[in-house]
Amino acid sequence: MHPSIDALERVLDEVVRPDADKVDAEAVFPRPAIAALGEAGLLGLTVAGSHGGGGGDLGDAAEVVRRLAGACGSTAMVVLMHYAATAAFEAAGSDERRRAIARGDELVTLAFSERGSRSHFWAPLGTAVAIERGVRLDARKSWVTAAGEATTYVWSSRPVGTAGPMTLWEVPAATPGISAPGAFDGLGLRGNRSAPIAADGAVVPASARLGEDGGGLDLALAAVLPTFLVLSAAFSVGLMEAVTGETGTHLVTSRLEHLDERLVDQPLQRVDHARMRVATDQAAALLADTLAALAAGRPEAMLRVLEVKAAAGEAAVAVTDLAMKVCGGAAFRRELGVERRFRDARAARVMAPTTDALLDFVGRAINGMPLW
Repeated sequence: MHPSIDALERVLDEVVRPDADKVDAEAVFPRPAIAALGEAGLLGLTVAGSHGGGGGDLGDAAEVVRRLAGACGSTAMVVLMHYAATAAFEAAGSDERRRAIARGDELVTLAFSERGSRSHFWAPLGTAVAIERGVRLDARKSWVTAAGEATTYVWSSRPVGTAGPMTLWEVPAATPGISAPGAFDGLGLRGNRSAPIAADGAVVPASARLGEDGGGLDLALAAVLPTFLVLSAAFSVGLMEAVTGETGTHLVTSRLEHLDERLVDQPLQRVDHARMRVATDQAAALLADTLAALAAGRPEAMLRVLEVKAAAGEAAVAVTDLAMKVCGGAAFRRELGVERRFRDARAARVMAPTTDALLDFVGRAINGMPLW
């Protein structure tokens, strides 16, 4: 385990867990948690040591996201997207930006999905046009985690002058022409500030381009997408571990007084709780194997990457549904925490690439067909 992760438990105990219910109930962005994670060096965990970062790998990032998800889904999602965007900057970003992330001065995120192409992130409609002052960006982004809270976006557009599918840009949130987002009042992940933002004549220097013009999809597939998919699975696993534990506590501490028995003494509840544990362990095992396959460069590594978010996300939906059933009416009350997990788990299905899109990719891959 990376040494920086030792500081995570302190941040969890002092900030993340105490604020989790408020973040969800009031749909407030978890600023204190993000600030504490930055001060602890965890926002710079995956930046190379040569740029002042922690030099951590994808497994280290997965451990952070998994633990955060067990405490506060909104905080975990903000950090997940930060690590995914950091992967783009590590691959093709400026030294200045990488050092700022390493210091904990930056919160970065992805601005990919658009109103016109929806979850098909690989098909941006927003434009990038070369002008005398640099490059003009115009777009309508539909969902941006930490919108208005992040300091810098990894922004996708159509290419400036090539036939490639997309180009990526380093866009500071304070760039004139980048709109302020509206409030987010959603079903789950209520504090992650996932909201639309727009670019109306936002001008960035040509040097803000990440990688080659038209090469944004290649960069996304090589660096951003594997990070996002693996960490999404870690998010789902952490959530499942938490809700399975909370369900177990409820079963042991709740009683049927007229029978003088605990809920855990009932075989049906035990069986469903066991199903939750098995599904959680299966998802955790697939996540571990995916990380091992990537580390070893195994031939099936990218297939595992495509599988892991879909498998863990669907498992989280099933596990949280069982938790609501096993805990009964008590699960509908906020104080137990189960209904928050139930709501947060459902985001994985619709975050691009969606579960259905990933399963189509898996089907194409195992049948020797191109993904795109």
